[in-house]
Amino acid sequence: MTAWLATTLLLVLTFAAFAAALWLYRLNRGRPTLQALMHPLVTGPLMVSGILVASHIDYDQYREANQLFFFLLGTTTVALAIPLHQQFHHISRLFRPLIITLIFGASFAVASALVIAWLLGGSIETLISLAPKSVTTPIALGLSEKIGGLPALTAGVVVFTGVVGAVLGPLIFRWLGITDDRIIGFVTGICAHGVGTTRAFEISARCGAFASLGLGMTGALTAFSLPWLVIFFLD
Repeated sequence: MTAWLATTLLLVLTFAAFAAALWLYRLNRGRPTLQALMHPLVTGPLMVSGILVASHIDYDQYREANQLFFFLLGTTTVALAIPLHQQFHHISRLFRPLIITLIFGASFAVASALVIAWLLGGSIETLISLAPKSVTTPIALGLSEKIGGLPALTAGVVVFTGVVGAVLGPLIFRWLGITDDRIIGFVTGICAHGVGTTRAFEISARCGAFASLGLGMTGALTAFSLPWLVIFFLD
């Protein structure tokens, strides 16, 4: 099989798996709990992983074939500024509570992951790789590489964090009786970055805009502070 044909087939695999996962997700509309568990970013990767294992295809080969999606990931993140701009008149009135929530939420997300990993005996390299876990993938990969982490581990943890947040977030908000789209969106953006923001847009445009804000502000805060914190604690 030529390299071009292999790349094309792996791209088609990604499209097909996502289409099938999206169909399953929509099929369970009206059953919130089951639909949350059937999120495309849960079922889709499981389908792809199963096919890769069964076909004895190396993950690095699959990733290389899907570089297009890594490029579009960054482009999509930038495009989130559009709904953010549309909802700016609502956001500007809530600046103080948003900042307080951002600082607490982003700090707790990093600290909780590092403490758990440290208690389980994680190495310094592992801890550094986990630190950017609540930042959207393009930023997290760059941060992990700059501070001496393992980008592959960071990518996996970031995606896992986003999927867990997107799946369990709506259930937790419903259990707590939280219905304000602004709160749901902003907290989801902080905790579940890009994956959670996608889920937030399914709720409403305002929820998605506040999720975009949470995602962007968490990314900026982490990108600015994390390298200095790593230098401070390691030196």
